Amino acid sequence: MDRRMTEIGTGVTPGSGVDERDIARVSELLRGWTGMTFLRNKTFYIERRLLERMRRTGAADIRAYFARLLSDEDERQQLINAVTINETYFFREEHQFAALANTILPDLARTRSPGDRIRIWSMPCATGEEAYSIAIWLLEFWPLVDAYHIEIVGSDIDTAALAAAREGDYGRRAVARMPEALRTAYFDHDGTQYRLIPDLRESVRFAPANLIDAREMAAQGHFDVIFCRNLLIYFDEEGRQKAAENLHRALHPGGYLCLGHSESMTRIDDRFNLVRLDDAIVYRRA
Repeated sequence: MDRRMTEIGTGVTPGSGVDERDIARVSELLRGWTGMTFLRNKTFYIERRLLERMRRTGAADIRAYFARLLSDEDERQQLINAVTINETYFFREEHQFAALANTILPDLARTRSPGDRIRIWSMPCATGEEAYSIAIWLLEFWPLVDAYHIEIVGSDIDTAALAAAREGDYGRRAVARMPEALRTAYFDHDGTQYRLIPDLRESVRFAPANLIDAREMAAQGHFDVIFCRNLLIYFDEEGRQKAAENLHRALHPGGYLCLGHSESMTRIDDRFNLVRLDDAIVYRRA
């Protein structure tokens, strides 16, 4: 999942009742809660979402909103949902799915018996395209998929995105890179929307988790493979260290970690070994 903040600008809207100190304060709160950093060129982006949450909650002014934000966990979650952008689609960076089917799972299977469980985590999963892509890819391209108990879990900090993921309802853009034969096989199409067939929706479990929250990460157990793509680039050094620690704990020894194409674990945590596969570069817990 790629969380990209697209608006630019360094000022605030005159007369909005919000100033740059307010933006800095909410940005720091969000960094502490999510690990994501919001730089000055994202001021308008944060301001717009902040003003929208003030309007929806009926806050008289920014002081009243901050008082609610700090005392109301539900409002904190709503603000997090508001500032999180989920830019993703089916079969994104599919070379890593090829690596999963061609090398990673065959390697893991060598130490397992038929029927054993293999756990795969899409974290963060946004609206589910990555997690469902993994399920489809394995059904299509890993001959031993039925020989093992494959458990796929999708997690995200954005609870609204998770609700959408469970629905499995997507527009044309989300499925544009999939072959037509797979769209026909795995989706019901009503002319505008593509809805995943029930069997596929039921093959993935979704649960909330925050990458920098050790307790929430640990609640999902241990995994053999984790896809954590295009998120660490939005963390500062402290956030990356927390994320790396939690990812390391979440992986079984010898487990694999797949990052985004512009991310690297080499400079963050030396307990992950870089592995060059035929289809992709991945990392492995020592």
